[in-house]
Amino acid sequence: MTATRARRSTWIALAAAPALVLAACSSGDGGSTDEESGTADAGMETTETIEITLAHSYTEDQPQHRCGAQVIADEVEAADVGLTIEIFPASQLGGDADRIASVVSGDIDMDIQGASALGAVYEPISVMDAAFGFDDPDHLAAFMASDESSVLVDGFAEATGVQTLGVWSAGARHFTTVDTPIRTPEDLDGVRMRFPGSPQYLLNAEALGATATEVAYEELYLALQNGTVDGQENPITNIVAQNFAEVQDYLSLSAHQLNTNLVIMSPIWQELSAEQQEALTAAVEMAVTEVTACVAEDEEVTLEEWRNGDEWEIVDDVDRDAFSEKAEAFFMETFTGESLEVYEAMRATAG
Repeated sequence: MTATRARRSTWIALAAAPALVLAACSSGDGGSTDEESGTADAGMETTETIEITLAHSYTEDQPQHRCGAQVIADEVEAADVGLTIEIFPASQLGGDADRIASVVSGDIDMDIQGASALGAVYEPISVMDAAFGFDDPDHLAAFMASDESSVLVDGFAEATGVQTLGVWSAGARHFTTVDTPIRTPEDLDGVRMRFPGSPQYLLNAEALGATATEVAYEELYLALQNGTVDGQENPITNIVAQNFAEVQDYLSLSAHQLNTNLVIMSPIWQELSAEQQEALTAAVEMAVTEVTACVAEDEEVTLEEWRNGDEWEIVDDVDRDAFSEKAEAFFMETFTGESLEVYEAMRATAG
């Protein structure tokens, strides 16, 4: 077994907050560690350079790569602690589901995943993608920096052996439509609105008052062009990348859901030295801050261009309170067990 496959992790780096030491988690062979025993070998002198694989599904020009994965790799290299990171972007190591399984097995060391995708191995974590679960990126950061987040990260680690190293917002999702702008939940009546096919996104559609039409992301432009669907919802960065302005008229700034990305790591932390642990923790924390800033900057530039152009009719007066109240009432009735516990913990940290 190589050194890369043997390492184990029990730490979490959080946005805009000091790193927190996680509680005990199960190792791949059923053993367990605590804060002391999990790092018992951390003081060992580094004798060789350890290469960590970091995979994700994003293109190299998206914030998740250039301000996230690349920042992690650069910061770790600059620390010069015998630790390097090799990045595999654009699903080079497989699609989301395949990579999740590989992180659990230890074949991939680190990955950047959306919360809904991770729900395939631990359903409650998908609640992070609930509509209006987070008010804004500051709320997400406040949740991850709070004790309330332990119900999520500890539950995920106990169920899968996978650790959450950091969480960032990849932008808010907004509605676009071809004929009718979306200002209230009632405006969704009769609109064939495309939502992703994951369970949480389909719940979001119901919570917001929409009737979801499932279309693969790769087929969405054509579906909008030929009228199979009337509208869709995505972050601004995706709306730009897919040229949806060519087949849609209205952009309703609903910000009804934060796209959350989690930096996860297979249980490979124990054989890293204390210096390597510190360098990796600091690198992920830096990336969390950088991605949030990059997304905000990209969105600001794009919206300014759109407001000065004629590509879109931008709808600013969306009744977000009406959508938020409707969604919260729905989820409080629909979620149960651990999912409800996670949702309540998220809402408890709202400003």
